Amino acid sequence: MPRYKLTLEYDGTPFSGWQRQDNGPSVQESLERAAAALDEAPVTVYGAGRTDSGVHALGQVAHIDLVKDLAPDKVRDALNYHLQPDPVAVLDAEPVPETFHARFSATKRHYLYRMIDRRPPLTLDRGQVWRVPRPLDAGAMHHAAQALLGQHDFTTFRDAQCQADSPVKTLDAISVSRYGEEVQLTCSARSFLHRQVRSMVGSLVEVGVGKWSARDFKAALDAADRSRCGPVAPPDGLYLVAVDYPPEA
Repeated sequence: MPRYKLTLEYDGTPFSGWQRQDNGPSVQESLERAAAALDEAPVTVYGAGRTDSGVHALGQVAHIDLVKDLAPDKVRDALNYHLQPDPVAVLDAEPVPETFHARFSATKRHYLYRMIDRRPPLTLDRGQVWRVPRPLDAGAMHHAAQALLGQHDFTTFRDAQCQADSPVKTLDAISVSRYGEEVQLTCSARSFLHRQVRSMVGSLVEVGVGKWSARDFKAALDAADRSRCGPVAPPDGLYLVAVDYPPEA
């Protein structure tokens, strides 16, 4: 059975998350329905990461095995046809070896979190960005965020329902920058804990509005205590931007 790697973009607003579930529509379910219509047989979709309810993707990766041996462009276009009207798009489809796995072959995941600090409500960006109604000091947020680099016990920024075996993770990169009225946080790691990015963002906003100092933020991280986490940022502004794989994959 030919295996295809899919690069996906989606608006997570109407979905209960990536993973197929009983309490609402999921991105995985939409893709499996589209793939089954294409292949005329049940198809299981495997994703690189399980984005939460309301979280978006610019470059989520998944893989599928089909009975039919089709040209990659045909797979992409047919899936997009059957995905309508769901806000999911297959940007690229490419054949890969049977050893490729969207989740287990991944070496790094890249996330973006978008914030707009303004008092007026959002119109065009509603559901796509977190509106913070107070001025944010992006420089202070960036400075505080550097304490997260490297290997740490991220219990403070780990959701209580997280199923990871260990709270110890290694953050490879994190940056906070301002672009006009928008503040963006980007971060990269091999893997993340459940709601880790949103938890880190929420606490960094406490720094950005002047409630916390960089020392307060580092103390919260070092405490390895979930109760020391600031308010968790909403899913609206979070995007899975890209997933990296080794060349041989």
